[in-house]
Amino acid sequence: MKIRRLFLATALLAVTMAPGVPVVAQAHGFGCSVALLDGLYIFAATGWGALPGTTPVDPLPPKAIIEWIRFNGNGSLTSAGATRSLDGSITQSTVTTTGSYTLGDVDTGCQGTITFDTGPKFDIFTSILASGEIWMIQTNMGNVFRGNATRVAH
Repeated sequence: MKIRRLFLATALLAVTMAPGVPVVAQAHGFGCSVALLDGLYIFAATGWGALPGTTPVDPLPPKAIIEWIRFNGNGSLTSAGATRSLDGSITQSTVTTTGSYTLGDVDTGCQGTITFDTGPKFDIFTSILASGEIWMIQTNMGNVFRGNATRVAH
C-alpha cells in the first residue's frame, strides 16, 4: 500500500509540474542571444563621470540619467529620449540616437555590451529568467556610472 501511495504521489507531482516543463525548456532553448532583449526599456543610472569625448576632471562631476532604450531583438537599439544631469546642469533630449548591443552565455547568466553611436559604452548583465531587467555599468574611461534598465513594453 505504501508503494502504491508513493507511486501515486510521484505521478501527481509529475503531472502537476508538466505544464511548466515546456516553458522552462523553451526559455533555456532561447539562450542568451540578442533576441532575448526585445522591447522598450527605461534606463536609470547615477554616478560620476565625464561626457564621452571629453577629458575627465578631478574630482569627477556627479551625473544621473533616465532614458528610453528600445532593444530591437537583432543587436540594434534606439533611444528616443533622455534627461541627464551632469554636475547639476540638466539636459533634456528628444533626438533619437542609435547603437548596437551584444549578448552571450556566461555560465548561467547572460553578459554583453552596449555601444551608443554617440560614444557611451556599457557592459550589461541579465539572465534568461530575468530578461526584463538589465544591470549596466559604463566602461568609458573616467566614469563611475551604473544603473538598471527595466522592460516596460514589448
